[in-house]
Amino acid sequence: MEVKFTPWRMAYIKSADAPAGSGCVLCEVGRSGDDAAALVLYRGTTCYVLMNLYPYNTGHLMVTLYAHTADLPGLDAGTAAELFDLTRRSVALLGQALAPHGFNLGMNLGRTAGAGIDEHLHMHIVPRWNGDANFMPIIGGTKLVPETPEQTYAKLRPLFDALRPE
Repeated sequence: MEVKFTPWRMAYIKSADAPAGSGCVLCEVGRSGDDAAALVLYRGTTCYVLMNLYPYNTGHLMVTLYAHTADLPGLDAGTAAELFDLTRRSVALLGQALAPHGFNLGMNLGRTAGAGIDEHLHMHIVPRWNGDANFMPIIGGTKLVPETPEQTYAKLRPLFDALRPE
């Protein structure tokens, strides 16, 4: 069996053992003062865009709220509009920077629905390319991501910077 080293995943594995009440990672990132370290690409009024530290594919982004809530129906109209607008803009910028063949967009509401962070709403944006689901994940049980999140961040950050008002 071939072994692929992925040392960045250890933080994710250990986070599952974190004591209850230790804090929400999306709230912590939202309060972070170091956008590059947290891989935050853009900060809006009620929502922000960040790179997924454990991407399903190159360019996997999340759009999330500053507010700690899992109540999608309870969002005010302005927050819901910004969430979708940033999703729309993120798809456009990923298309410009990475030229994917398609996208998966998704929000898992609740642990039973597959949410890893079920207490904080977030929209996943996953760029897809023809052939990116090849034999490696299907037969080998291994997903290869061709660049680090930091490399993708360096490509995307200038494009997101252009969204900021002067």
